[in-house]
Amino acid sequence: MSQENLLEPVTNAREAEMAKVAQRCIMAALDHSRAPKIVLVEEGSDPEAAPTIELPPQALRAIADLLGLMGQQQPVMLMPQKHELTTQEAANFLNVSRPHVVKLIEQGSLKHRKVGRHRRVEFQELVAFQQQLQQRSDDALQRLTDISQELGLY
Repeated sequence: MSQENLLEPVTNAREAEMAKVAQRCIMAALDHSRAPKIVLVEEGSDPEAAPTIELPPQALRAIADLLGLMGQQQPVMLMPQKHELTTQEAANFLNVSRPHVVKLIEQGSLKHRKVGRHRRVEFQELVAFQQQLQQRSDDALQRLTDISQELGLY
């Protein structure tokens, strides 16, 4: 995962508030007018002379989601859905060692494809695998909680 895909979080409250206001404006436009255009108007300039941008509604929703995250001052990473990662990049994402990722691949726990001698893992597969791990962890924690309640161990 390259650093050029990482968008730095907004660092001050003024910019965060600007992002929140912009998100609300875009969402209102999507909810009420279904207009496929946004007009950017520089403060103090003529709205008729402003450049217009035509975007599909899905793009406007994506921009609104991005602005929402910026308003919360969260870092964001943009990545194509079909992005493939090396085993080292997959290990970094999962916060495990590269040999552990190779072991998961060899066990069949993590889907991959070979490019020459190299293994590549789709980002979507990593996210699904991570969600499965989280679900297993949550289930185990719930079982422990149930057992402790049955035994009266509060």
